[in-house]
Amino acid sequence: MPEGHSVHRIARQFDRNFVGRTVEASSPQGRFVEGAAVISGRSATEVRAVGKQMFLEFDDDLWLRVHLGMYGAWDFAGEILVDPTIASANGRMGQTNQRGTDLDAPILDDAGENSLTSIGAPRRARVHVRMSEQTTGLADEGDEWPPPVVGQVRLRLLTSTTCADLRGPTACELQTPDEVAATIAKLGPDPLVDDVAEGEERFAAVVRRKPTPIGLLLMDQNVVSGIGNVYRAELLFRARQNPHTPGREVPEDVIRELWRDWVRLIAIGVETGQMMTMDGLDPASYRKAMASRDDRHWVYHRAGLPCRVCGTSIVVEEAAGRKLYWCPRCQA
Repeated sequence: MPEGHSVHRIARQFDRNFVGRTVEASSPQGRFVEGAAVISGRSATEVRAVGKQMFLEFDDDLWLRVHLGMYGAWDFAGEILVDPTIASANGRMGQTNQRGTDLDAPILDDAGENSLTSIGAPRRARVHVRMSEQTTGLADEGDEWPPPVVGQVRLRLLTSTTCADLRGPTACELQTPDEVAATIAKLGPDPLVDDVAEGEERFAAVVRRKPTPIGLLLMDQNVVSGIGNVYRAELLFRARQNPHTPGREVPEDVIRELWRDWVRLIAIGVETGQMMTMDGLDPASYRKAMASRDDRHWVYHRAGLPCRVCGTSIVVEEAAGRKLYWCPRCQA
């Protein structure tokens, strides 16, 4: 499932490439025909990301709400203006807590997690994009425009130079401003949206009164926004916290450090496009980790492999229908 950093990256691309422009909308798949007809011909005026949901506003207080869910993704084609706060056009990755890395050389992820052409559920990019800081035209002279529809596209949003195709979302619906406000009000704090200090207090207040295991609370979007399976496992390991401990039994300092670590990790995720959760890597190890998920995480997707700290085999179990990875020694 796409986690919070992906949705914020998507929102930033929409802000640079769609806000302020007239949009043609269609539903090639046929499942959002009426909604697309209402959008088509309007200008995009604002975009917001909260946790795993994106809200795109059009003229006359019309909002499009998209929740990618498990399998959703946006594919971009045409001219893409790259937000300077995220990975640059040539694949350059920003440096957050590492030193000495060559920032001028591209670091390409083997799973496409850092792609600016297809953001969401992992998939091979289906479209060709020219990404730049300046508008210079379409991808290549002679390329078909608009690009042909490939697969099941729920919604296509098109400007004169940029195309965005939405595939496989859990939710794609039009909302009024009041409905948007109601949707957001149900969500837990998002470090990139809410005041960080206030968010910490909200998060801590909920966790310390809940009998629910902390490993489930971190995945509850009503408790905290944006955390998915990868970040859940990694946050708990970094805190050396047993995932089965009831929230109300987790020490106060650990609760607060979980929030503060989430503030750090989501910022790295938005900047790099990758869920980098390991610290203190030398330049070579950092580049290797940025290029491969297998070298990027402490415990996620490492079932049966030795813990990077103590050597104990990493355990995987099912928790509320999702796989939970943890070290039974470090997180005892």
